[in-house]
Amino acid sequence: MYMPAHFEETRVEVLHRLIHEHPLAVLVTLGSTGLNANHIPLEIDPEPAPFGTLRGHVARANPVWRDFSRDIEALTVFQGPQAYISPAWYQTKKETGKVVPTFNYIVVHAYGSLRIIEDEAWLRSLVERLTTRHESGRAEPWKVSDAPEDFIKTQLRAIVGIEMPVTRLVGKWKVSQNRPAVDREGVVQGLGAMKDANASAMSRLVKDVDR
Repeated sequence: MYMPAHFEETRVEVLHRLIHEHPLAVLVTLGSTGLNANHIPLEIDPEPAPFGTLRGHVARANPVWRDFSRDIEALTVFQGPQAYISPAWYQTKKETGKVVPTFNYIVVHAYGSLRIIEDEAWLRSLVERLTTRHESGRAEPWKVSDAPEDFIKTQLRAIVGIEMPVTRLVGKWKVSQNRPAVDREGVVQGLGAMKDANASAMSRLVKDVDR
């Protein structure tokens, strides 16, 4: 990934936070027919240091767990808020007109070798953790134990676990750091006026540049 120094984010806790808040990853592997991309929710465990471990599961029918290179690390991509940035928001437009549009975004790339896990107890524990987390905000959260036990066992046999000890984490926070403060203020105001969750989140990220 192209990485100008002013956009690089290296704090592991910040990178882990993005993964936790945006867990749907693009898992990129090299298989017998070339590159393959799968969209899989993953959880991040901060251990072992420094970069932690990613865990998730795929359908047993998905060939990715059988057909991937053991010699080349897999890549997982986690995308956070993103927003189009209009040059009309820049003070520089009024002064010189020498401005162009861009996109702001934050993203984490995690690298590591995949491990395949078929142990039923491991899979059940993972599914219960994921369910508890994503159901936690509901008035009546669904639990794995709400379903018949024989049905859950059948479902568990239909999935395969994946685990990726992370060997490298790369974070890119492109949030207008390369613009003058007056232009960033215009971006904050422009994004803040939009009725869009991504725009609001990006507005806050740009505002935090000066803190």
